[in-house]
Amino acid sequence: MIDPVKLTIELIARDTRVPEGNEAQSIQALQMLLENAGFSCHGVDLAPGRPNLVARLDPLGSGAPAIAFTGHLDVVPLGEAPWTRQPFAGEIEAGRLYGRGASDMKSGVAAIVAAALRHAREGGEAPVEIVLTSAEEVGLEGAKVLADRPGALGRAAALVVAEPTANRPAFGNRGNLWLDVHFKGKTAHASEPEKGRNALLAACLAAERFAAYDFGGARHPLLGRSTVNVAIMRAGANYNSVPDRARLGLDMRLLPGTDIDALLVELAGLAGPDASLEEIIRLPGSWTEPTDPWMASAIGIAAGITGANDVMGAVPFNTDGSLLAPAYGGIPSLILGPGEPGQAHQTDEWCEVARIEEAAAIYLELMRRFTPPG
Repeated sequence: MIDPVKLTIELIARDTRVPEGNEAQSIQALQMLLENAGFSCHGVDLAPGRPNLVARLDPLGSGAPAIAFTGHLDVVPLGEAPWTRQPFAGEIEAGRLYGRGASDMKSGVAAIVAAALRHAREGGEAPVEIVLTSAEEVGLEGAKVLADRPGALGRAAALVVAEPTANRPAFGNRGNLWLDVHFKGKTAHASEPEKGRNALLAACLAAERFAAYDFGGARHPLLGRSTVNVAIMRAGANYNSVPDRARLGLDMRLLPGTDIDALLVELAGLAGPDASLEEIIRLPGSWTEPTDPWMASAIGIAAGITGANDVMGAVPFNTDGSLLAPAYGGIPSLILGPGEPGQAHQTDEWCEVARIEEAAAIYLELMRRFTPPG
């Protein structure tokens, strides 16, 4: 079995920071490993230098639905704070592997590939599909290309998303909706503001209404409630004019099943008659009941390897699984990866070395025990 820790270090060494990403070199190296193990691979490009890879192993040639695994190769920028360790060196100290992407989520990708190579070498019969994406950190763009393109994905009956959970099973996440709300007013000289219509004031009043919006009070036992954050305000060009344009930027985290089209109608009403909505990002939420038979089995497999019955339940961030699971036909989706969720996007990001090895063992056992339906 290829060492998943060494593979993580190799992936960290390749700088794949957004917005450029440059994931091609990393994905091509992983493709070579998978093809040498017998996987059939094809790429679906998001843009030059930004491929997505779909790799499939079907030992019996049955075409049966596979167990699918997914991870992304892009990472966020380093931030303004100085790092105390080299961000692309993959240093190990006191059982922790440091580097950008150590937790989010090159360790998860490495564990997936290491387990898949071991499964192939063992002659495992279960079909396996691996989906490696680019541009996850900027709106799941790579996964969206795969989900929207007919035939890009194979058949699958279950999905594992290797995002950071410290190997604790999670069952879903809220969706994400970004909106720009544009307000139109009428300019006038600042000495006679009554002759104008102040778009900035309209935006301020609407911002208060947005902030107070409670989505009908709906709550989920683990995901909590939908939220809205008024994140951006832009208005005004000079002191001595009434601003005739203003813009608010909203970030909403939505419970799975939210009727987004109906929500947009309500938000338009809150914005007022001289406002218009511009949709920037729309990503659905995802949820699989832990009582689902495959999910319950996966939880048991993870507990047997980690020695703990602890579950994370839900993750606060969005994942490629939100788009890939529906594209596969609404299959159960488990979020489980070796990274520390609290380390995602942090300065001096790290992952426990033992978690990486543990995740590879969990993924391998999931492959070994997977039985295609039907």
